[in-house]
Amino acid sequence: MTKDQLLTRRRALLAGAAAVTAAGTAGALALGRGAPPAGPPVSAPAPGTVPSLPLKPSAYRLDPLTGHGAPRPAPRRPAVRSEPLLRMTGSGRTMLLTFDDGPHPRYTPRILDTLAEYDVRATFFVCGEMAQAHPALVARMAEEGHVVGNHTWTHPLLTGLKRGRIRSEMESTSEIVEKVYGQRPQWFRAPYGAWNRSVFQLGADLGMEPLAWTVDSLDWTTPGTGTIIERIESGAAPGVVVLSHDAGGDRSQSVDALRAYLPRLLDSGYHLTVPRRQFT
Repeated sequence: MTKDQLLTRRRALLAGAAAVTAAGTAGALALGRGAPPAGPPVSAPAPGTVPSLPLKPSAYRLDPLTGHGAPRPAPRRPAVRSEPLLRMTGSGRTMLLTFDDGPHPRYTPRILDTLAEYDVRATFFVCGEMAQAHPALVARMAEEGHVVGNHTWTHPLLTGLKRGRIRSEMESTSEIVEKVYGQRPQWFRAPYGAWNRSVFQLGADLGMEPLAWTVDSLDWTTPGTGTIIERIESGAAPGVVVLSHDAGGDRSQSVDALRAYLPRLLDSGYHLTVPRRQFT
């Protein structure tokens, strides 16, 4: 769905909501005050017009329009796993692109621009403190159909923390994601890929599946744009989950690499999509 279609759909929904609210308010006044006094008839609005009510500019964030239908209901509690999911199952040349540690005001918009240019959806594992600092970027992810996952609040090594602190890191991030994205995250990724039983249990308690990766671009080491491209293209295969980053350091190489390998993967017949529970 194009941005113009999204804006048209949003305006239609907001106009309809305003009309329903106005009608309900009028009915409540009539019930509370009895029949109105006799007087000249009130003229109806012109055909095709809808009464408008002021709305908060950020109200759309609570019910984002992603172009993929109505928001899904809260997921059922998944089973407690003993290891994370490393790839997606299914047929065809399908891959996942994932980005960790953001959102970042310098790099994330450029990644989103590239994904939008090629009409590709990706998964962003956000840190709660970054989502809180840059909520508009998380809202944009929702509007453009991307999946937002939980990557803890401060990116700690979870295996060195007590259970209560692990829960706090995960739960607070799920709450901020729900606030600005419109839905609690269904996927979780442990920082540094460090998992233990408590992490799996608490993630399941919060309704999240653990998703790791198949191909690590190691872009956080800033090995050079060409090296990042080669690692991703050589690792491309059906079901692969690619790990990259959009924050946590200078991610200019990650941004530039995406612009090069994304069209090549598409030209090679790969379908780049987001994880869905039926794949697990």
